[in-house]
Amino acid sequence: MSSSVPAVPSVVVFDLGGVLVDWNPRYLFSKLFDDATRLDWFLANVCNGAFYLRLDIDRDSRAAIADTLARYPDHAAEIAAYVERFDEAISGEIAPMVALLERLHAAGTQLYALTNWAADTFARTRPRLPCLSLFRDIVVSGEEQLVKPDPRLFQVLFDRGGFAATDAVFIDDNKVNADAASTLGMRGIHHRDPATTIAALQAMGLPA
Repeated sequence: MSSSVPAVPSVVVFDLGGVLVDWNPRYLFSKLFDDATRLDWFLANVCNGAFYLRLDIDRDSRAAIADTLARYPDHAAEIAAYVERFDEAISGEIAPMVALLERLHAAGTQLYALTNWAADTFARTRPRLPCLSLFRDIVVSGEEQLVKPDPRLFQVLFDRGGFAATDAVFIDDNKVNADAASTLGMRGIHHRDPATTIAALQAMGLPA
């Protein structure tokens, strides 16, 4: 390891959805579709990854869905429901990962979050997630109008946190984002399950 990289990272950065927060659009849309085949088609073609990324880069979710509403007028009610009933796409916090966050916090580790999330729905959901109070700062894509893996969003994190990429570990359930962090000098962890992520942090010498 280069002498410029700390032996033990002093900063741990968490993604939120899929890491600390149990977000899954199926929780909502399964209430709106009574046919599994139609639901699968809808999630693959309408409210898919590109749809969520479009929301994540915006401060106003209602404005962000306008193009999708125009393309799929027959599904206008379901598309709009994602914004109006967003709370139903989140079941709450992921307990073992929150316990990890609490251990790191108790040990004095600097904690930050970097999330792709629309600004307005994040603000609505934040009060439901007590674990977020443990972070020194949370960089939200919708507020910055940049989305991971754009290096400019990571730079917002570094600038606001006042730390170097080499000081930090980044945990994300999207491998593309974890790899992007590694390219910038962070130690990226592709989160698959709590046990594997905890073991990876422990291997770096962190009190996980």
